[in-house]
Amino acid sequence: MSRPQNVHPWLKAFLAYLEAECGLSKNTLAAYGRDITRFLEFLDGVSPAIADSDTVESFLRAEKRRGLEVTSIARALVAIRMFYKFLASEGLAADSLNATLETPRIWRRLPDFLTPKEVTALIIAPKGKDPLALRDRAILETFYAAGARVAEIAHVRTADVKLDLGLVLLYGKGSKERVVPLGRPALAAITAYLESARPKLASAKSDDTLFLGRRGEKLSRIHIWRLVKKYAGLAGIRKNVHPHTLRHSFATHLLAGGADLRTVQEMLGHASIATTQIYTHVDRTRLKQVHKKFHPRG
Repeated sequence: MSRPQNVHPWLKAFLAYLEAECGLSKNTLAAYGRDITRFLEFLDGVSPAIADSDTVESFLRAEKRRGLEVTSIARALVAIRMFYKFLASEGLAADSLNATLETPRIWRRLPDFLTPKEVTALIIAPKGKDPLALRDRAILETFYAAGARVAEIAHVRTADVKLDLGLVLLYGKGSKERVVPLGRPALAAITAYLESARPKLASAKSDDTLFLGRRGEKLSRIHIWRLVKKYAGLAGIRKNVHPHTLRHSFATHLLAGGADLRTVQEMLGHASIATTQIYTHVDRTRLKQVHKKFHPRG
């Protein structure tokens, strides 16, 4: 593979190592070469051996300000970690830096979410008492009340809704089931749909699926996705709203209201709490309010 001229000798050795021993593709080698070249330029003559995790973080943030995509920043971090692992193996740098570097997870985009006012506007957007309006309002209420995924809404059955207990049974990724509480507004919307709308939509081909199409068929995920987009437009919400936005809003509002992380993890059906932790970075308003209220100099 071709390499840039006047390349740092350590980078030259690193690229040779990747090519000879790691068997990386030419495209990956070229990308890693660019990443480390920019990092060395950022160091501006300072030896990589004395760089620390703060230096690396500063570089990554500079790359972000430069307009680099999140995936490219994550790749650059992987390249730097590999670079320092190689330097440590050659005795050129200490082995401690990699242990203090955060993983690419920190660079994931924070999820979009709606304010409680926007959620209310979205949910009440289906107007009237016709079967489809009652169905759509029940769908939106269930999305937000349960933090459900679109596939879970599409597959939920009438038997999965326990109106007397205020619960819904959802089947998530890998057919893992979880029980999530439903608030009073969602229970009222589902009850109205079951009593006044679903019997009118059901046909001979309908099964036990809760939410039905106008001909009694099971709703597809695309159909539900379009419904959410439609009502976001009718509600005058200018954000890019999709079904997962309501799931993000569910988690954000629970944590902002004081719910503990483990409980939210369980209700979302996340296998790892690290996935749930991203929502702790979303809304800083509550932190500022708490600081202002309780700090002596707030």
